[in-house]
Amino acid sequence: MEILADKLRPQKLSDVIGQDHLIGKDKILTNLVKNKKIFSMILYGNPGTGKTSIAYALSKELGMRTKFLNATMSKKEDFDNAIEEAKFYGDTIVVVDEIHRMNKDKQDILLPYIEKGTIILIGLTTSNPYYKINPAIRSRCQIFSLHDLTNEDIIKVLSKATKSLEGIKINKKTLEYIASLSSGDVRSALNLLEVSYYSTSNHEVSIETVKNINSKPVFLHDKNEDGHYDVLSALQKSIRGSDVDATIHYVARLIEAEDIDSIIRRLSVIAYEDIGLANPGIGPRLDAAVEAALRVGLPEARIPLAEIAIEMALSPKSNSAIMAIDKALEDIHKGNIGTVPSHIKNGNPNYLYPHNFPNDWVKQEYLPEKLRGTKYYIPKNNLIENNLNKVHKEMKGEK
Repeated sequence: MEILADKLRPQKLSDVIGQDHLIGKDKILTNLVKNKKIFSMILYGNPGTGKTSIAYALSKELGMRTKFLNATMSKKEDFDNAIEEAKFYGDTIVVVDEIHRMNKDKQDILLPYIEKGTIILIGLTTSNPYYKINPAIRSRCQIFSLHDLTNEDIIKVLSKATKSLEGIKINKKTLEYIASLSSGDVRSALNLLEVSYYSTSNHEVSIETVKNINSKPVFLHDKNEDGHYDVLSALQKSIRGSDVDATIHYVARLIEAEDIDSIIRRLSVIAYEDIGLANPGIGPRLDAAVEAALRVGLPEARIPLAEIAIEMALSPKSNSAIMAIDKALEDIHKGNIGTVPSHIKNGNPNYLYPHNFPNDWVKQEYLPEKLRGTKYYIPKNNLIENNLNKVHKEMKGEK
């Protein structure tokens, strides 16, 4: 049975909704079709933004023989066959979905024929091609990033789709509600509309009908893909930037995905990487919040996690500790080490025991001679580190 999303797949570029930076008067892809010329490319964007539709429309408008393959599901023989057909019939478009998952054997098969122009590769991926796609493939392709569709874009597609669903009764507010659940994924929106249509006896689709099927918005959050790490990165950058509202937004996305483990791990990193010595008490308070969250579980776990995330966003920040340890590690990696001073080696009688001196401090060298005078720790100007430095100076008898 043909699903609605496939039935409505655009036959030409002008039917594609959105992607106005690539499609339209004097835009890149439109001009390629107009000039009857196409090059290997990678279409990169979130699910449901039109990657497959654009590839399909390009092949239709150019009238070129096209093979649709999947990097993981299609076998090595499928790639061999595509190349043999291209040799026999001439220029052929090979569309490879999930191209970031393509193994080396399949890449080796395609590369020389992409190089010669025997095949035109159109790779489709939701993963960042600059990180996830083999450089040899990437260098032979133009990379086009697809933008997320707006709710208005989704509503246009849904309105068009209703004409293919005989006898459907649906109002604008319901279409808007379906669009709001899709988070820019047009395929998800069309699938939800189709299921809603066939789930009723009279084909009357209301907001309640849709809610009975799905009331949660779709959002890109796959633990094994970029979306997951994008959310975690956004959470850390929001806390680092002291944006409490953005912080809560990204915590909420992770909670909605029931991904407490990732929240805990990332907050633990932030506590020591970004807040650090500006608020050293944040670590124990985070541990207490984590313990409470794990004890009560979801949905109540959202409360202690939200509270500690807010506190972390509003906390003063310092990265002096990570800067210090990374600078010391850099020296070690470069071989800039030196030997341990003899007087602080184990059992050496020349070692001066600080607790035998005023303020529990005595002047002596601790760094290897090669590194004398090296400063790894550069304090930040905040209340805690200023106080630590003040106490440290007083202990040494400095003003």
